[in-house]
Amino acid sequence: MKPLILCVDDNEDILLNLILTLEFNDYEVITGKHGKEGLTILSELGRLPDLIISDIMMPEMNGYDFFKTVSENAKWNRIPFLFLTARSSPTDVRFGKMLGVDDYLTKPFKKEDLIAIIAGKLTRRRRTIEVSEKVEEVLSSLKIDEKPSISIEQKYLVNLILVFWDDKSGPTVLNCYPQDIKLPFSVDRISVQLYNSIVSIYGQGKVAEAQGILLNIKNIDRDGYIYFDSYPDNTVRGGEQQYMLGVIAPKINYFESLKISEYFKNISSHIKLKEDWDFKRHWEQISNILSTPSL
Repeated sequence: MKPLILCVDDNEDILLNLILTLEFNDYEVITGKHGKEGLTILSELGRLPDLIISDIMMPEMNGYDFFKTVSENAKWNRIPFLFLTARSSPTDVRFGKMLGVDDYLTKPFKKEDLIAIIAGKLTRRRRTIEVSEKVEEVLSSLKIDEKPSISIEQKYLVNLILVFWDDKSGPTVLNCYPQDIKLPFSVDRISVQLYNSIVSIYGQGKVAEAQGILLNIKNIDRDGYIYFDSYPDNTVRGGEQQYMLGVIAPKINYFESLKISEYFKNISSHIKLKEDWDFKRHWEQISNILSTPSL
């Protein structure tokens, strides 16, 4: 079966060029003229596309909103996404990458560049699918303990934290929940120690590469799951604001950390876009993951 590529652009000449180029290189192509039509196509397709190529400036729904909607859908958010657009200013490129778009190719484009990028993305996608299938195969043969890591009564021992890097004072705890529960350790102090520990391993400039890490914090008899990310910000040193989301709990198993990771990715998208998000509501969702048996 040929790889399927969804192309979304309001310019019919560009769409025709994409169809001819991609079909010549043995890809199957389906097209839409704006983001809303792209969403309709995704909803109605019998199989998911292997890649999405989208313009940015389009009527009805622009490329940014189209990508944001795709990335928030659990069924679609693992499809590689490529912006193909005439908007080539550094600000536009940074914004697209800040959103999490896989790549950004400007018009007019060289056909060989487009094909090379597509081939690379589809190869990585195939490897990811193969690894996921292998993991599922291995896990399905195991007897996994589906009991939750903590009891309902222990929910308030779960701490959700947000730490930003400050050029003057270093890692700074911006928020933590709950704040009125007495614990035998300082959540702020542990949060800063976790941040500094990862910086010592990856280096300050590459801390965002750490992504998600599951830890056993022996000195306080807790587990922690921490997730690093960043977004462009010219007001800070290095032009990048780095931050860490974290959960500290009596116990976190690997399977729960995978679910927490998805919540953190969603929260991170709000942080990057500087959107409001409900800290307590996300704490409730994450603490429920840790105290609710798997189905």
